[in-house]
Amino acid sequence: MIRRLKQADRPSLETILRKTKNFHDEEVGVALELIDITLLNEEQSDYHIFVYEEAEKIFGYHCTGKRPLTDGVYDLYWIVVDPEISGKGIGKKLVQHAENFVRERNGRWLLAETSSKELYLATQQFYFKNEFSIVAEINDFYAVGDALLVFGKYLSNK
Repeated sequence: MIRRLKQADRPSLETILRKTKNFHDEEVGVALELIDITLLNEEQSDYHIFVYEEAEKIFGYHCTGKRPLTDGVYDLYWIVVDPEISGKGIGKKLVQHAENFVRERNGRWLLAETSSKELYLATQQFYFKNEFSIVAEINDFYAVGDALLVFGKYLSNK
């Protein structure tokens, strides 16, 4: 089941983030900051977090939000699946949920940013597998030799 984030989910999400080898401490801190903003300020509308839960256990989440100053572009800020059970289709279900979330709000683009480093090859392949394409690339963005890859998917209102 995919549902909105609840306060009780935070420890499970932090555990999943820390188990994900791709993320260093600073990235985990940013992810937790968005989780905390969402939990502590019910009035905010920048970040929408949904968790994937089975048998009362959290296995992943996505954080999606409307890109400021656009009328239909959304960012997939985070999509994370517990690395102990990756490859079982949970990421696909989460990205489909994010796409439907965007469509329900008359959004037309869903964008996701990642690194060009080999460490993120599985992430890049995940986006390709889910019919995203690279819509922009900025060389030496994160560091010299580490480009920003912007994946995008144009969503029709199916």
